[in-house]
Amino acid sequence: MDDLEAVLAVINACDLADDGMLDHTMDDLRAYWQSTDFNLDTDAWLVSTPTGRMVGTADVAARHHVRIYAFIRVHPDYRGQGIEPELLRLTEARAQQHIALAPSHARVTLGNWISPADNTTRQLLEQAGYKLVRKFWHMETDMDRVPSVPAWPAGITVHTLVAGKEERTVYEMMEEAFHDHWGHLPSTYEEFEHWHIKQDSFDPTLWFLAFDGDQLAGGVLCEYQKELDLGWVGQLGLRRPWRRKGLGNALLLHAFAEFYRRGIHKVGLGVDSQNLTGATRLYEKVGMHVALEHNTYEKELRAGEELSTQSVAM
Repeated sequence: MDDLEAVLAVINACDLADDGMLDHTMDDLRAYWQSTDFNLDTDAWLVSTPTGRMVGTADVAARHHVRIYAFIRVHPDYRGQGIEPELLRLTEARAQQHIALAPSHARVTLGNWISPADNTTRQLLEQAGYKLVRKFWHMETDMDRVPSVPAWPAGITVHTLVAGKEERTVYEMMEEAFHDHWGHLPSTYEEFEHWHIKQDSFDPTLWFLAFDGDQLAGGVLCEYQKELDLGWVGQLGLRRPWRRKGLGNALLLHAFAEFYRRGIHKVGLGVDSQNLTGATRLYEKVGMHVALEHNTYEKELRAGEELSTQSVAM
């Protein structure tokens, strides 16, 4: 854990060189390293110079041992000197160990996500048999005025999270909603709790829940990322019966208004550019724009049945 700051410095140097903006926080990296299915002894590697300067980092995470993700970053000053191939070799070797733990009938894949500007890693991945399968967007809005007043669908009431009482209900709603997202695999309440509740940035007054009677129809879970001075929409989820009724639009505008009231005028979120439920159109409608893009390259490690969501029949 003592390496957190040095690793974040490498990641930040890559973000600035490739995208011209920062996209990671210490809180995010710490949460990742402390997640229950991640082991620093087996799942992370660091590269340093003889003088001790950190110049490279890589790690591997897995969902149910079938969707495996690698993250490789080499400081721009040290790219193209043989570090990337070695980190790729290490991540692939670790990914291979997950195959035996996956269900015998399941397809197993290894993905890497990189900036479109990182040509060194892109060429390496393509030569190693990876294919571009998805583009993900970081979208933002810069509010120079009070956001529009939300138009709530009939019968909807909204309140902030009642801490200690509603967390599991929110988890169940989000799990149901995110089943319709590309690449989704089931998650546990403990995982949801780790990523969204047991973090320093957790603020129940920034979780806005929309009810239709006594049914939780949807919600938007936000936080303030102090390091980036950014309001962040961590999750926006709607159950199917309440989609395409304007509820998502209203929840976002409601969240934007609260951030604006607090003096936070920039709000961001992450989204699959080919989102299966059409979320990108919603985000553009409320005034958000693409601030940066990351590309996901994937390689099949073992053929079989795809267990994650790939399409949605609406």
